[in-house]
Amino acid sequence: MNKGTLGKEIVKCLKENNLNLVPNYESHDLKHTLLNFKMTPLDEIRMQAFMIGNGNWSIPSLAIFIYGTLLLPSKWNLFKEDYIKGRKAIPIKDWTIEEFANKKVKELREEVFNQREINLNPMRNLTIKEISQYGSFAIIAVGIFGMLFCFPFLWSSNIADLVGAGFPFVAGAILIIGGLINLTLLSSKFESKKIRVG
Repeated sequence: MNKGTLGKEIVKCLKENNLNLVPNYESHDLKHTLLNFKMTPLDEIRMQAFMIGNGNWSIPSLAIFIYGTLLLPSKWNLFKEDYIKGRKAIPIKDWTIEEFANKKVKELREEVFNQREINLNPMRNLTIKEISQYGSFAIIAVGIFGMLFCFPFLWSSNIADLVGAGFPFVAGAILIIGGLINLTLLSSKFESKKIRVG
């Protein structure tokens, strides 16, 4: 790869952090390099704030962001700024290394950040489907956090710890299952509408 291209910068970033590309997660490294977020815990949360603002409402993004905001309340203003930057940028969640590796990083950054002017106030109206989708992702993230928080206490020899952690752990599992069921129902309704229209 030529100097200054996205592919070259990704390789440089991976070498500096002693990392290799993980199959099916190559786009994650692309976003780190393109958006100039370092591979640190703080910058990982910042990148997820940007990506949520950019329209990437995935379970991993929400889980990392929620977990990060709970742990780092002093950085909320920074996360808010990254979220707003993501809203103003063109969508990049589907970008791949294969498609953009030979393009100059500087030009790509200009393309991402200089093409979209939006009015953040007031926000556009959300549809019932979108609200339900976002709610499902939030419920799943809360369930995962609850289960992870309770998990260490499940190995305690104290019966009070077992009971105290067991019920929230089960509740977290129920939240995750409920969120996944709702997403499945939303997806199936959307697919059935596509079939009828087609």
